[in-house]
Amino acid sequence: MTRIIAIANQKGGVGKTTTAINLSSALAHFGRKVLLLDMDPQGNAGRGLGVDINLQKHTIYEVIAEGLNPTQAILTTSFEGVDVIPANLRLAQFEGKNEGGVHPFSVLKNALAKLPKDHYDYIVVDCPPSLGLLCLNSLVAADAVLIPVQCEYFAMEAVAAIISTIAKVQHDYNPSLSIEGFLLTMYDQRTTLGTEISSQVRKTFKENTFLTVIPRNQSVSESQGRQMPVTSFRPTSQGAVAYFALAREVIDHEER
Repeated sequence: MTRIIAIANQKGGVGKTTTAINLSSALAHFGRKVLLLDMDPQGNAGRGLGVDINLQKHTIYEVIAEGLNPTQAILTTSFEGVDVIPANLRLAQFEGKNEGGVHPFSVLKNALAKLPKDHYDYIVVDCPPSLGLLCLNSLVAADAVLIPVQCEYFAMEAVAAIISTIAKVQHDYNPSLSIEGFLLTMYDQRTTLGTEISSQVRKTFKENTFLTVIPRNQSVSESQGRQMPVTSFRPTSQGAVAYFALAREVIDHEER
């Protein structure tokens, strides 16, 4: 059965898209078939897999705004086991076009229902850094939410906001939505702040926090410039090893 995992945090720069790309690649490494779905108008999830998003006639915008069958927007990437539905700046038009429409929060969920059943083990959704209509559609469609938490100032304020939004979605639209886990990102054990944020998150959310921590790692940054996952670019680097470990934890959750 396909699991839909939304990667969400309304705070920008927390490693959300990086996690979406590398978790997808790492899951594929362990034999899972993955669809990466970009719900961010910046389109960086597609770019990170080598897609020229500006040349794409069919994107997630055409799927959710114009009724295109999602199978027509799927691109096969050069990374085995990973497909993508890209986004570009056209997606920014969606919020104004659908605000106040009939069931505006269920558009993505209804669209994904048209995909062949169980063709993918996972659909990983890269949410935009906001709590607007695109993010809410992602949460309504998802089975679970993975929340990246940057080990820097104001991290907990952002976490409080996304938890509040998740609670509202659970109450009003998607009662089965769960928290896949809180993921500590950009962790630097040499800094007091990183250690403090890590301890605070683990104390507050206990078993909901992944054991895996994503470190600050030069290879991750370099892989973005090469438009490929770090798990393919430099699979023995600290960043890649961390994402492989994260994928193993996510796979272990299948047995919950």
